[in-house]
Amino acid sequence: MKLSFGVIAVSVFIPLLLLTQPVRSQTAASNPSQPDSNGPMFVGLWHDTAWQKEAPTERMFFPRDMFWGWVQADLAPPHNEIDPNLCSAQVAQNGGINDPCNMFARYMVSSLVEFRPFGRGPLRRFMVFGAQAFLFGKNLPKTLYTWSPDAIGVEHSWGAGVYIGDGFEFRVTQHFLFDRLGARDKNLGSADFGPNGPWGRYFAVGVRKSFGTRRW
Repeated sequence: MKLSFGVIAVSVFIPLLLLTQPVRSQTAASNPSQPDSNGPMFVGLWHDTAWQKEAPTERMFFPRDMFWGWVQADLAPPHNEIDPNLCSAQVAQNGGINDPCNMFARYMVSSLVEFRPFGRGPLRRFMVFGAQAFLFGKNLPKTLYTWSPDAIGVEHSWGAGVYIGDGFEFRVTQHFLFDRLGARDKNLGSADFGPNGPWGRYFAVGVRKSFGTRRW
């Protein structure tokens, strides 16, 4: 029986948020600067200073810092094309220079966007994210090298996460099949590997550990 991404996410996030709720004893309540040692095992993680510095006037929904991410553009020089594993590299055994399965990319535009919709309280630690990489080009290893910007397709995934503390973040990720674009969205002959592409489809649950400080 298959479970939807939403059902899995809710069943995991809600207990996690409840588990990490900051339960403070009377001693801690009288002395806010001292951690509560009698609460749940994860309560100490809520004293992470990076997350205690939220502005008291921040909006509960859609705060000013709700988006974080990056966009990157890459150019692969000739003989170093990006291979999304859609076509066989054995060109001589297929259609040669005229092989229609020429999806070896010259250009890539990739991005990652994280969205944190809550500005205050425990839900401030929750976020959703999306990642994608668009590929363009028309090349064949050792046979055809062009600067064509023909669209190949996009690899993409999305998911959600909850910051636990001390640089640890719980994440779930849904990765999709490679989506071909334009005229490449069909079978391109004997060299075509089919619909899977890079990594294929998967769903994963994991923990990320961040460390160090960015210089900018």
